[in-house]
Amino acid sequence: MAGAAWVAALGPRAAFAFERADAVFASAFMAPDGSYGIATLTEAGEIVDRTILPARAHGLAFSPASRQTVAFARRPGIYAMILAMDRQGEPVVITTVEGRHFYGHGCFSADGRLLYATENDFAANRGMVGVYDGTEGFTRIGEFPTYGIGPHDMALSSDGRTLIIANGGIETHPDFGRTKLNLDHMEPSLTLVDTATGALVEKHALPPALRQLSTRHVDIGADGRIWFACQYEGPRNDLPPLVGHFGKGETLTFVDLPERTTLALANYVGAIAVNRREGLVGLTSPRGNAAVTLDAKTGAVVREERIADAAGVAAAAHGFAVSSYDGLFERHRSAVAWDQHIVRLG
Repeated sequence: MAGAAWVAALGPRAAFAFERADAVFASAFMAPDGSYGIATLTEAGEIVDRTILPARAHGLAFSPASRQTVAFARRPGIYAMILAMDRQGEPVVITTVEGRHFYGHGCFSADGRLLYATENDFAANRGMVGVYDGTEGFTRIGEFPTYGIGPHDMALSSDGRTLIIANGGIETHPDFGRTKLNLDHMEPSLTLVDTATGALVEKHALPPALRQLSTRHVDIGADGRIWFACQYEGPRNDLPPLVGHFGKGETLTFVDLPERTTLALANYVGAIAVNRREGLVGLTSPRGNAAVTLDAKTGAVVREERIADAAGVAAAAHGFAVSSYDGLFERHRSAVAWDQHIVRLG
C-alpha cells in the first residue's frame, strides 16, 4: 500500500517507469552543477524521483517495515536524511551530537522503529553506534560502543538481535579532514553487538600480518553467513585477501581469489552485496575499475567485468545492479555522478 501511494505521488512518466520495473533502487549522487541528492531509479537506470541533500552522502539504508530510506553523510559529515517512500511529509534531517560525526553507514531495526548509525567519538578515538527513535522524529535516544576503531558499514542479523559491524581500524579526526592518522598501527576488526543491551557478543580482530587490511563493508547471506570486504592500506605490490566470511561462533575465513582477480580489485573493494536468492556475492572496485561476482557457497569467481569507476552494487532481480562514478547504472548513463553505494528498496 505504501508503495502504491508513492507511485501515485510521482509524475506520470516516473510512475510509468516504476510500474514497468522489476526492482527499484536508491543511490546518492552529485549533479552537474555540484549539488548533491538522492535518486530513486529502476533496474534499467531510469531515474524516477530525486530529492536534494544538504551535502554529499555515502551509504543508504531502507526499512521494509516503515518504508523509509535514510542517506548518511560522507565521513566526517554530521547529517542524515530520512525519506518516506509514500512521500507523506517532509524529509527528516538529523545531526550528530557534539563530539561525534557519522561514518557514512547505518541500518534500521527489524520493525523500522529504530535507526542505528556508525559514529566516531573522535576525542576518545572509539567507534560508537548512535540510536535514533523513528517514532519520535528520529530523536537520538542512546548509544553504545562498536568495540573498535573507525567503524564503517554494519548490518542487522536476520533475527534482528545482533548488529554486525565492520570496524575499519583507522583513526580519524575532523580537525584533519579525511586524513588517516594511524596507518602504522591500525586495528581492524569485525564485531557482533547485541541490539537490546549494546553488549559485545563476539569480536574478530584481524591477525597482525593483516593489520593494514581495513574491514569496511558487510552483508549477510540467506544462511546467515556474514560476508565482509576490505581495503588495503599497505604497500601497493602486496596481494592480501580482500573478501571473507564467517558465521557466529566461527573464525574468519578469507576467500582465496585468483591472482588476476585480486589484481583487478586493486587492493580496494568499495562495496559488497549478497544476492540471497541466487547465492551470489557481488564486489566492486572503483580503483580497479572492476565488478566481480562470486559463488557464495564455493567462493569461486562466476563473473568478472571491467567497469570504469565501478561504485555501488546491490542485488537485482538477476545478479547485481552496478553503478559508477561517471553516471552509469547498468547500461543507462545519466548526467549525475553516482556515489559509492546502492540500496534496493524492498
